[in-house]
Amino acid sequence: MTDQLKETRRAGLGYGSTYRKGQAGETSRKEITTVLGGQAWLVKPDQKAKASHPCLWMQAGAVKFKNCTNFYDCATCTYDHAMAEKSGSGKQISWQAAMRLRPGLDRVCRHSLTGRIPQRTCAYDYVCATCDFDQFFEDVWTAKCKSRPTEVQKIKGFDVPMDYYFHDGHAWARVENGGCIRIGLDDFSLKLLGTADAFDLPLMGKELDQGKVGWGLNRKGNLADMLSPVGGVIVEVNSKVRENPGTANREPYGDGWLFMVRSPDIKGTMNKLMTDQQSLSWMTHEVGRLEQMIEEVAGPLAADGGYLTDDIYGNLPDLGWNRLTRAFLRT
Repeated sequence: MTDQLKETRRAGLGYGSTYRKGQAGETSRKEITTVLGGQAWLVKPDQKAKASHPCLWMQAGAVKFKNCTNFYDCATCTYDHAMAEKSGSGKQISWQAAMRLRPGLDRVCRHSLTGRIPQRTCAYDYVCATCDFDQFFEDVWTAKCKSRPTEVQKIKGFDVPMDYYFHDGHAWARVENGGCIRIGLDDFSLKLLGTADAFDLPLMGKELDQGKVGWGLNRKGNLADMLSPVGGVIVEVNSKVRENPGTANREPYGDGWLFMVRSPDIKGTMNKLMTDQQSLSWMTHEVGRLEQMIEEVAGPLAADGGYLTDDIYGNLPDLGWNRLTRAFLRT
């Protein structure tokens, strides 16, 4: 029911190692034995490995290898704070000092170093606190820049993007560079309920609680409450979806995002959600449940299962709006 994940995904994580499946009792002097999911793996440090998300300190040349594990949100990064203290005591060159040693045109903005914007020269000698652009970028531009999935798996016609996190109420979350979390509804829920007449979205500044009702969807007098996949404060709401709710159905993982959130504990919040392989298994189960409900109302499906169409409720109202929202939205 699902396409296989690319084999290169595991090797492309960028943590400076390569690994292979080990046999029972196998050991190696050059490899580290570890167990993951009941399978023994032999992990070998790779001195030539490339970071998939190189840290700002690595990009500046201040350290040889460091992968960013904090979504380029340097203000809350413990590594960045520790390195800043170390450079303050003279034991380590700072990333700013390393950049100042470069020729003029190579002294690019820190947001260019982290890949968040195209090439842009720093005009403030890496004193970011005094930079008008840095303030504008963090407060305004980041929230308005959309993102799109780079890889999408299909399960019986439903799109499931990789590198997105899913809540079992069929909302998705994706951490943007800089620490904001973008929120939307998944392809399954939007095809299940059809195009909304309106979304009742929270206002900017409102605080959401993870797993609690955060917003709603209205269609022909039917209301559906949606559980928030994360907790935090709303920092941006998608005006395009307010004005044209169909945008969410056309591009659920692109222009159809709903709002953005700032969370005080990004890692703790995201650890409660489903990632790649978990979301594929879960979605397969959800589609199976839906098929069973459809057969109860409309009779047996095609032998091969086929693909489920858009606006499932609109085509089969006997499924019951409340029954569908209770079963799949958990509300």
